[in-house]
Amino acid sequence: MTANRRQFLTNVSLGAGATVLTPMLARLHAEAGGAPSPRRVVFVVEGNGVPWHQIQPKGIERNKNLVASGTYTGRSGGVREGVRDVPLKDHDLPPALDPVSFVKDRVTVLQGLSGKMCGGGHSNDFGALGAFTSKGPPAGPTVDCALGKHLGGVFPHVGLGMTDRPEHTVVYNCSAAGAGTPSPTQCNPALAYQALFGSAAGGAAKRAFDTRRPLLDHLAADVKRAEASLAGPEREKLQSYLRAFETMRDRHGKLVEMEAVLKKNAPPVTDKFTSAVETDRLDAQFSLAGAALVSGLTNAVTIASGVGNPYFSVTFKGLGITRDKHTIGHGGGDVGRADKAAGVPPGRSADELAQIIRQFHFELIARLVKTLQGAKEGNGTMFDNTLIVYLSDAAEGHHCRCWEWPAVLVGNLGGALKTGRYLELPGHGAKGHKHIGNLYTTLLNAAGDRTRETFGQPDPILGTDVDQKGGISELLV
Repeated sequence: MTANRRQFLTNVSLGAGATVLTPMLARLHAEAGGAPSPRRVVFVVEGNGVPWHQIQPKGIERNKNLVASGTYTGRSGGVREGVRDVPLKDHDLPPALDPVSFVKDRVTVLQGLSGKMCGGGHSNDFGALGAFTSKGPPAGPTVDCALGKHLGGVFPHVGLGMTDRPEHTVVYNCSAAGAGTPSPTQCNPALAYQALFGSAAGGAAKRAFDTRRPLLDHLAADVKRAEASLAGPEREKLQSYLRAFETMRDRHGKLVEMEAVLKKNAPPVTDKFTSAVETDRLDAQFSLAGAALVSGLTNAVTIASGVGNPYFSVTFKGLGITRDKHTIGHGGGDVGRADKAAGVPPGRSADELAQIIRQFHFELIARLVKTLQGAKEGNGTMFDNTLIVYLSDAAEGHHCRCWEWPAVLVGNLGGALKTGRYLELPGHGAKGHKHIGNLYTTLLNAAGDRTRETFGQPDPILGTDVDQKGGISELLV
């Protein structure tokens, strides 16, 4: 019975309806014992840093086993050595992470990473996900785009986000397809909806989508005509434009074929999609991310919340906070700034405000988890094959120095990662230390890119004293 079903699915997948049925077929193949379920990765990047203590589980202290800092400079008091690996089952998550407690067995709190190759400051911009210097244009691909290229999809990578200004539509702040090739972050949920689900929309969104294909055909034809009269570098540049137009045209065609699937999974468009309130816009972007994943449009999403310079001065008015994150990062609480009309009590410290904001992000992450849990796949759900990575573009603080880079992993990527634990790695300069480039190598290895040994640039301070190749073996099953 299973063999016959598998053969039927194989035949269907080779037919004309393959593109339309791709998301459904992937799940049916898995149920029939055929091809493995696709794996997915979501990066949730929050601006202004994540202090290590705000993600520290209750009852678990940081490693106090210190050794001298050795020959490298810049730190005093020694560094932590050795690995701490503590199960989370007997420990409560901190308030900021409490919303994902219902999947605590799939959570990994990761401490001890560094990222000195990035440089630090208010933001590491593209370097945060690229493990390279944050100065200037991207020095290479970022991990989200590299994973998207490997995992595939109608959209190999989808970048969504929110900045300090509601009028921003697209910014280039943290993702890159390659050196000098930044990838866009769509900051307007309504426009992002049109790009992802326009073929299934109605009204103006549908009309705009329908007129796009003839325009792309016309542009591609114009480029081909011009190509014949050019030679050398000019012709090569024109050919790159042609490939871009053809890629967009092919994607447009796939979206048309997937119209039924998209109609079924597209999120309802509410006033949050056009709201000037930052919490509403971020809420809408998470809804879009979940729908894009469930629809099979992409397997790699980045949600950037106030990420990159100069986009980090967000005021979370939707949470009753009157201080922007830049001020909070400098230690500014709302003492003496009570606002009864807005429900703002006096006396909250900068740390408390930061944790309120962080908890909101994890409430949205929790909702995304539930969306994926609600989509059956194989013998389980889509969440079983997904990993959500939470970290900041500013490492450990508002004016980060990147000695540490706290992170939280939610999900096990199809069973590839060990979870339900607090994992603290040796500190910067100690034997066995790992940086974010090692983390990104691990994720690519876990997603199937097993030949990769490095990602990004090496840490020049560590030099050859610490082996910077390979992934983090403690994370892998």
